[in-house]
Amino acid sequence: MNPTSYIKLIQSGVQFSSHARKYCIVPKLFLSHLSPESLAQDMKLNRRKIHLIIRQKQEGISSREIAKDIEISSRRVNQIWKYFREHGREPIIGKGVGRPRKPYDEREAQIVRDAHQRFKFGARMLEVILDKMYNVAIPHNRIHMYLLSQGLSVRDPKKQKQRKWVRYERDHSMSAGHIDWHEDERTGMMVCVILDDASRKILAGGEFLAINTENSILVVDQMVWNYWWLCPMRELIMDHGTEFCGNRIQENGNPNSRFKKHLEELGIKPIMARVKHPQTNGKLEKWFDTYRRFRKDFDLLREFIEWYNDRPHGSLDFDRLETPNQAFLRRMPQEAFFGIGNRLFGL
Repeated sequence: MNPTSYIKLIQSGVQFSSHARKYCIVPKLFLSHLSPESLAQDMKLNRRKIHLIIRQKQEGISSREIAKDIEISSRRVNQIWKYFREHGREPIIGKGVGRPRKPYDEREAQIVRDAHQRFKFGARMLEVILDKMYNVAIPHNRIHMYLLSQGLSVRDPKKQKQRKWVRYERDHSMSAGHIDWHEDERTGMMVCVILDDASRKILAGGEFLAINTENSILVVDQMVWNYWWLCPMRELIMDHGTEFCGNRIQENGNPNSRFKKHLEELGIKPIMARVKHPQTNGKLEKWFDTYRRFRKDFDLLREFIEWYNDRPHGSLDFDRLETPNQAFLRRMPQEAFFGIGNRLFGL
């Protein structure tokens, strides 16, 4: 119920309980004399408009003209002008006039701590997890408060701004993958993985003492061993590192390397990322960030990859808590399953 309708009902003699009057509207800045429960009016104001109203009133312009220009009621203009004359300053909008902050709840904090320990998500994604799996509704701002209090999160100014990006992804699993290397500053180990573009599933990976072509080929062969029976991969996206491209360039500008030749022998088309454009492999960069944060919680890389592939992923169908493993099968082209039937049963 909006404030205008509420006032008309009061004037017409309709009685409301104190509970109804208290909760039908959130109190704002200017209070109504009609209700002892601090009934508020609609707010369409900001600091600039208030300054304009006071300046125009000082110039002798009528409240009706000001209200029509700013699209608020004349009564609101008079309220602002009265506040300014009585206090000698402009009214402050939006500070100390909202709902009181709910106190810290240890039970909620424990639920958030347990969910974070299991999934290691931030507040935005934990909000969905708690609702779907724990049947508990806690706003993400409040979840973030608990995480901060327990040292499980930090304030990041970059995440407080609206992000300007467009996500791209393939429609089907095994249509394209990403391969890249990352050095673990904590252990000095080099990790190389292949990520499926459509499902975010890690298809193969290994930790090595050196970044080179031989180890890159080992990771590709691991993917072939694990998934070629289901569906061969069509394309593999990589950067221009020497472990992928080698040091020799052909006359047409294409790399001439053992890794590239190995992919072509397997029927995989190599796709080179744009130079100095890490966003092309952005999905893997995000995975490496997860690796940096949580690899230490697992004894083996295989255990960490299994945990990641079985964890709900925010870029998939998160309303249904879809995991990379589930998305990998859901997005697999139907002809791949027909091929399995043909190989097994001769259909």
